[in-house]
Amino acid sequence: MSPRTPLTPLTPRTPLPRAARLSSADVVRVGLVGMRARPTRAVLSALGIAIGIAAMVAVLGISNAGQAELMNRISRLGTNLLTVSPGRDLFGDEARLPKDAAEMVGRIGPVESVTATGALPGVTVRRTDRIDPLAGGGIGVSAARTDLLGTVGGTVGEGEFLNGATGRYPAVVLGAVAAQRLGIDRTDRQVYLGERWFTVVGILEPVALAPEIDRSALIGWEAARTLFGFEGHPTTVYERSPDDSVEAVRAVLAATANPENPQDVRVSRPSDALEAQLAAKSAFTSLFLGLGAVALLVGGVGVANTMVISVLERRPEIGLRRSLGAGRAQIRVQFLAESVALSGAGGTVGVLLGALVTAAWSLSQGWPVVVPLDILLAGVAAAALIGTAAGLYPAGRAARLTPTEALGSV
Repeated sequence: MSPRTPLTPLTPRTPLPRAARLSSADVVRVGLVGMRARPTRAVLSALGIAIGIAAMVAVLGISNAGQAELMNRISRLGTNLLTVSPGRDLFGDEARLPKDAAEMVGRIGPVESVTATGALPGVTVRRTDRIDPLAGGGIGVSAARTDLLGTVGGTVGEGEFLNGATGRYPAVVLGAVAAQRLGIDRTDRQVYLGERWFTVVGILEPVALAPEIDRSALIGWEAARTLFGFEGHPTTVYERSPDDSVEAVRAVLAATANPENPQDVRVSRPSDALEAQLAAKSAFTSLFLGLGAVALLVGGVGVANTMVISVLERRPEIGLRRSLGAGRAQIRVQFLAESVALSGAGGTVGVLLGALVTAAWSLSQGWPVVVPLDILLAGVAAAALIGTAAGLYPAGRAARLTPTEALGSV
């Protein structure tokens, strides 16, 4: 047997140099490599994110602008208008308000102004006497007091409203919708009302808090008595009081307007209908926001698909960088940064596009332009979040490639 060769002591292996850490500038630089190399693909991928973000920003911006306009309208018109109208009695028949209901309401301490209208059932208004009486176009005829517009906040668009003189004669004031349906666009025209000719002395602008007036032909209280036998029972009493007294007045309004049968009286606040419109718009905003989120999700899937293809195409680059000492974390950061940059670029474009759409639509509608800064920042943040989520899998897949696997595909 040959003598054993003495064992030589093992020398400690020299540790491999640790991969240099990437600075923030380096992360941005390597993250933009793929975008600069394939600009067309990058633009198309970012376009999906841009469309989704633009849709969400535009929906929220237009909704905020519409809500601001509606709140301005409510503020201008006031929330202190209450209406009193007859309901139905125990037998289901139409109840009637007392003739002096408006005067009794006016005796309530906080009440500032009160007026009334009285419907004239069976009386129709037509453009000429040649038109079928049944073709009324949904226009009602009502007796109106001369102080109606001051209480309901209405304005005259053409001519003048009824006064002490015209209110006694065959003179009529048309609401905005009534004038449109009758084809009347100026005063001194005549309409056939209740089998006699009436002269149009005024055309009203739309009355937001009393839309029933828009669809009415209004004649004087005294003219309704003498020409059509109007008994003087009001069908709607309008009342205004200070804002801090509205609820207190509302609590006693029914009993004051009809002391004998307060249960047959309906009391409402017209501004509640506008606030209901605001709530309805908010519901639709949530729906459209959901659709925008779906578009954003589709854009995120597009970015993820682009990044997966990018990893497959750049395997040689990944293998070379790993051979030169790049660690898995650096490869992961590189592709994750590219995904975030791709989505962030799309999100920035989408935010700008959504803001422009919001401004254009608001200006075309005469609304205030409202694009909250938090919505814009949230749009960019959402795009970055989508980019992070879309890049996690491709970045992890690229980081798991060994140098031999990556270079073996060359």
